[in-house]
Amino acid sequence: MPAKLSEATEFGTLEVLIPSWERSLRASNRSPKTIRSYGDSARLLESFVKDAFGITSVAAINRDHLETFIEDQLARWKPATAAVRYRSIQQFFKWALDEGELTANPMARMKSPSVPEVPVPVVADYELKKLLKACDGKEFEQRRDTAVLRVFIDTGVRLAEAAGMKVTDIDTDSEVIIVTGKGRKPRAAPYGAKTGQAIDRYLRVRARHSQASSTALWLGPKGGMTDSGLAQMLERRCAEAGIPKIHPHQLRHTAAHVWMDAGGNETDAMRIFGWKSRTMLNRYGASAADERARKAHHRLALGDRL
Repeated sequence: MPAKLSEATEFGTLEVLIPSWERSLRASNRSPKTIRSYGDSARLLESFVKDAFGITSVAAINRDHLETFIEDQLARWKPATAAVRYRSIQQFFKWALDEGELTANPMARMKSPSVPEVPVPVVADYELKKLLKACDGKEFEQRRDTAVLRVFIDTGVRLAEAAGMKVTDIDTDSEVIIVTGKGRKPRAAPYGAKTGQAIDRYLRVRARHSQASSTALWLGPKGGMTDSGLAQMLERRCAEAGIPKIHPHQLRHTAAHVWMDAGGNETDAMRIFGWKSRTMLNRYGASAADERARKAHHRLALGDRL
């Protein structure tokens, strides 16, 4: 049910414009996750400028107010989080300007907070083997978790992409899964024989599940698993395997590292992992570049020539 405006509500306030912006984002077919992230950031700004400056009108917000807000975010959160807030409200003010709610964009000459490069550690093969070993068995959860983990390890899909998988997205003949990536763009994620076997075993036990009629690929007791449910499963299996906690994104970094370490083509990597630019390719490659450089040095044996 859409929210109703009270007689006391003033137009041109953040309270009114943020929901309008969210409706515009839905009309543009932006993903629910993006809309939620944008909306959360805008409402943090709304609360901040109201409490700190007594401002509710969008037109009253200036660069000083916004820089103070970002400074506050940097004091509370990691730079990467503050940068997300910055990009989100940047989109809001661009929209407000396009809609005629502003005559000038207060963020026009602002710069996003710099985010230090923090290499994401790749997961060693022996840890991955322990993780898969923790899922050994023929029961439903064991077959499901093995299949989920092998899909992560083999394809490097994002957490949200894995959670959004449907049964109909799997092509067992071609050994690919059609995943919906950022910007709702589909791509084919190929997988190998062991992952195919794990998926086949899971689908057979899935057919006997009480929620088997669900379109969602990965099932929990009450239906399709969410991204948080998949992340919790991974954390639980890490504990059972006796290895440090692994975030799903580490498995994506690891897949990219293994691909490039094996000499995989960079253009193919961009298509397989769903990257729009080489910037992301370089970022993921940097997480294990030192390890690859050390291997190259040992292989070339530079000092042994003397």
